[in-house]
Amino acid sequence: MVIKSLQLQNFRSYKDQTFKFPSGATLIIGPNTSGKTNLLEAIYLLATGKSFRAQLDEEMISYGKELARIKAEVESEEGVEELEILLTRGQVGNQRTTKKQYLINGVKKRQVDFIGYLNCVLFGPEDLEIVVNSPAIRRDYLDSVLEQVDRDYRRANLSYKKSLRQRNRLLEQIRDKGRAKSSLFLWNKLLLENGDVISQKRKELIDFVNQQPDYFGDLVINYEKSLLSPQRLEKYQEKEIVAGMTLIGPHRDDFTLNLVNGDEERNLHLFGSRGEQRTAVFSLKLAELEYVAEKIEQRPVLLLDDIFSELDHQRRQHLVKVIPKQQTIITTTDIHLVEPAYRRKVKMIKLK
Repeated sequence: MVIKSLQLQNFRSYKDQTFKFPSGATLIIGPNTSGKTNLLEAIYLLATGKSFRAQLDEEMISYGKELARIKAEVESEEGVEELEILLTRGQVGNQRTTKKQYLINGVKKRQVDFIGYLNCVLFGPEDLEIVVNSPAIRRDYLDSVLEQVDRDYRRANLSYKKSLRQRNRLLEQIRDKGRAKSSLFLWNKLLLENGDVISQKRKELIDFVNQQPDYFGDLVINYEKSLLSPQRLEKYQEKEIVAGMTLIGPHRDDFTLNLVNGDEERNLHLFGSRGEQRTAVFSLKLAELEYVAEKIEQRPVLLLDDIFSELDHQRRQHLVKVIPKQQTIITTTDIHLVEPAYRRKVKMIKLK
């Protein structure tokens, strides 16, 4: 899978600029605020339909502009496709518009049908949050991987979230307005059906990662599944009515990255050094790369956002061996962090 070209119009710091990429590696060099991460954000947006930075989509539209356009020509084993996302603030000129539109070869698509035409794996300093931050971050990580490569997961996750919102609203109405408890039946059924798909595929991903060779040699990911079953829904029903929210299910899942020493497992979130946590994420992202490649039966695009500054020499050397396996786009503020012999093998783009 290869991104042949990328056009950005009114996206973040880019007024109107086109980048062309070779099938190998591209090194993007520039100081902070030069737009390096903005470029990777645009590619990630085309792959997942989401930003890994913005809380609101309109944050990605250049200041004072009504519309941003992100367009790429992507070549895969299925052929060449033109992928495009249009972002607006809800109005262009005097016309109300959809805030986000997805197009493939000029034809509008739903997000669920757009995702999957471009696959990428992003590795950056912020990935440390997977280890050290809240369970919601880890669930989002699982979603970001699985939604790219699995259409059934995308549909199940979308349906689950909609059902969850409706069920929570109904629980509040049962508590506050005396609605009948029997009205939960339909939403329980939808939650169970879609929750089963989500849990199964999350477990498959975690099992795959645990089977991969890792940088530690003794890193284990434990899936802390919030079991969803008819029996548990019945058991928690009264508590959920009082709380006005659903207390069990995949939206409460978590996982831990543990360092194994003999019969002991040490949770790196609670008891890991910064170096151990970074190494765990390094192993996790390399395993993710192989998982995506296996699922789509071709190599995804690898995006490395200023990661060389976060890695020691040994890990940088290991990463350099992985980079040639697929198209790789790398950003850095300091070219000297990249091995001299390797610099001669890549295309360089300098930003100011």
